Amino acid sequence: MTNPGPQSANKRFPKSHRLLRHADFERVYKQGRRHFASHMTVFYLRREAEPGSSNLRIGFTVGKVLGDAVQRNRMKRRLREAVRLTGFTPGVSADVVINPKRSLLTADFRVLQGEMAKAFQAVERSFEKGRR
Repeated sequence: MTNPGPQSANKRFPKSHRLLRHADFERVYKQGRRHFASHMTVFYLRREAEPGSSNLRIGFTVGKVLGDAVQRNRMKRRLREAVRLTGFTPGVSADVVINPKRSLLTADFRVLQGEMAKAFQAVERSFEKGRR
């Protein structure tokens, strides 16, 4: 693996876009909707935008059943990078939780990126229809 260099350092996945609190994860699981893909399941819930905060928050849950710490951390890195590169339409206020499947480890990154884009499009369509 090559060194990412100085240009990619400023394009990190910002902490303001991360879902961090357990209560927020629980709320998304209990009240939100789901989108299924071959390498992940995406849970999402519309929320009211708070002044001074980012509109989109994304969290990742990778349980111990999916592998040892090295494998789980690799899954989270791949997911964060796919989210960062895929992006999300500005102005969408949502909490999103992404649960990977074990197949994510061996999936081609372009396939993973495509699944992430389709998941984000499904979330946006759902919000446009006026559903949660």
